[in-house]
Amino acid sequence: MKALASAIAAAAVAVAALPAQAQQGSGSPTLDAVKARGQLICGANGSVAGFGMPNARGEWTGLDVDVCRAVAAAVFGDATKVRYVATTAQQRFTALQSGEIDLLVRNTTWTLSRDTSLGLDFLATNFYDGQGFMVKKSLNVKSAKELNGATICVQPGTTTELNLADYFRANNIRFTPVVIERLEENIAAYLAGRCDSFTTDVSGLASIRAANTPVPADHVILPEVISKEPLGPSVRHGDAKWGDIVKWAFFATLEAEELGLTSANIDSQMNSTNPSIQRFVGATGGLGQMLGLDNKWAYNIIKQVGNYGEQYERNIKPLGIERGVNNLWTKGGLMYAPPLR
Repeated sequence: MKALASAIAAAAVAVAALPAQAQQGSGSPTLDAVKARGQLICGANGSVAGFGMPNARGEWTGLDVDVCRAVAAAVFGDATKVRYVATTAQQRFTALQSGEIDLLVRNTTWTLSRDTSLGLDFLATNFYDGQGFMVKKSLNVKSAKELNGATICVQPGTTTELNLADYFRANNIRFTPVVIERLEENIAAYLAGRCDSFTTDVSGLASIRAANTPVPADHVILPEVISKEPLGPSVRHGDAKWGDIVKWAFFATLEAEELGLTSANIDSQMNSTNPSIQRFVGATGGLGQMLGLDNKWAYNIIKQVGNYGEQYERNIKPLGIERGVNNLWTKGGLMYAPPLR
């Protein structure tokens, strides 16, 4: 008890030593800026169906977009309070570092170098992926190892570019990279025959084949998956409280799926006697207060955005990508939320 009392006293002294402005704020400069603005600014892709792009009505949709919407629902109680900024592979990190955006969710792979040298914090994985290759069916290529001497379209400033070089070097295969920054121009080059193959994450290939090719059946995704690509949201380093809000907003979507809570049934569960559900909907536990949010933060996410399974069904399933490793841990996948308690 003495140790606990000493720790509490030390914490009180530390708080008292903070500038008045810091004590009055939330403790998160990003959260304070977002609330003052009345809107979250989210860096997204803009070109990848299923993950992040505007639809025909100009409404942004996708699995990554739903992370942004979940954060807005947690902070404001309104998932629509988001402005999306389309970023390229090379621009995305600078946009976050400079404060142009509050949150980056753009098919971005979590790596050691990015996590330690860019001034960013990666928070969770919202999609487990891997790099692959797509070719025109007419080439009659059955394996990436048959691409000796091929030209391959790839975006610069990506793990894709690095993995491509590593894989071909390791397998003693010659290739010529066609390096084009903008995804749309990369796709156009591939379709025009400037390169024999297009390489990116398998989910991206499925998205491109479904949304950008005249006849999807004319294009084949080869069987090799040559890398691990854990994709997820990142924030600026040094604002741990904002990072907590973003990661727990995502974890709430996994926990809800595990508890069987959906956008359609969560209202009927508000008086549930299940202690885990009581904490989730804010009836007990005070979890929102711990994050500096309303205690109905998780309820608002699920009511307005849906659980992870719902998000996957509407965004990724139409691309023909089954859940696989992106299933819940209870169903043989890797998706697992720490306890909400």
